[in-house]
Amino acid sequence: MRARLRSARRRPVLPRLVSASSLPSPWSGPVVRPRQRSIGARCCRPESCGRTNPLGDVLHVVLFRPEIPPNTGNVIRLCANAGAHLHLIEPLGFAVDHAKLRRAGLDYHEFANLSVHANLEAFRGAVSPARLFVFTTEGRMRHDEVAWRAGDAMLFGPESASLSDAELATIPADDLVRLPMRPGSRSLNLSNAVAIAVYEAWRQQGFEGSC
Repeated sequence: MRARLRSARRRPVLPRLVSASSLPSPWSGPVVRPRQRSIGARCCRPESCGRTNPLGDVLHVVLFRPEIPPNTGNVIRLCANAGAHLHLIEPLGFAVDHAKLRRAGLDYHEFANLSVHANLEAFRGAVSPARLFVFTTEGRMRHDEVAWRAGDAMLFGPESASLSDAELATIPADDLVRLPMRPGSRSLNLSNAVAIAVYEAWRQQGFEGSC
């Protein structure tokens, strides 16, 4: 009986995050276009899906210098479920094998498309997004006023601060997007903000490929 109780109390083995050696450039080798992988095997009703990877060829989610591991882990899980490709811009505030990041991502790491880039220019060179939208409280358009389309990228700044004025100055004013909030509110949690934006983009696609 004691043996069975000890066994029941064991913590589940946490999944292992994609190793740095298996990630696309700039971890190793020349800059290459990130490889897409299907998440169709995890679909609840794969026979009902029009596509195996609903947003894999449509949306790029870019976290610019993320700082908090659980937030990025949550976004990994989100992107795996929606089929988006996740990009992390260095420097990161944590190691890619951080336990809290793995715990938040649960067992979805193997189904997520994840790339790490040395800087924003490296991301642009590797991916060549059709359009790059930056989410900021200074944005002119709400997230639902953007007509999201194939190849778009949505960028979110670090948790503790927005992008600098110099960095925002490199983005056209019409490509600055905001999420609606009550007056006096300062910001949303990073992973919550990404979820709102990703699902709006997918909604505009009619949730194509969903189960």
